Amino acid sequence: MSDRPRHPTQILLAAIFPGGGHLLQGRTQRGLVFLFFMIILGWVSTKVTPETFSFFGRHIGGVFIYGLSIIDAYKWSKVKWEMWKHEKSEPPQL
Repeated sequence: MSDRPRHPTQILLAAIFPGGGHLLQGRTQRGLVFLFFMIILGWVSTKVTPETFSFFGRHIGGVFIYGLSIIDAYKWSKVKWEMWKHEKSEPPQL
């Protein structure tokens, strides 16, 4: 892992778009899986919730998965970033 990974803040900004943070990391399949479940659970929650709920409330299943995808993208970018910083630092002297 010699090339520099993207900074976690960049991933957070890209995560404004569903799956964007995963795409920037090169984890396209994971981003598409999150996007698929956002759509499916958003649709299911519209069928389960009453029509009197707000738009946000009716799509809460998709919103929940979207929140999880942001956390997941940030977590993996932070892990990659810290591993890169650790590899870049000097090895300990024996």
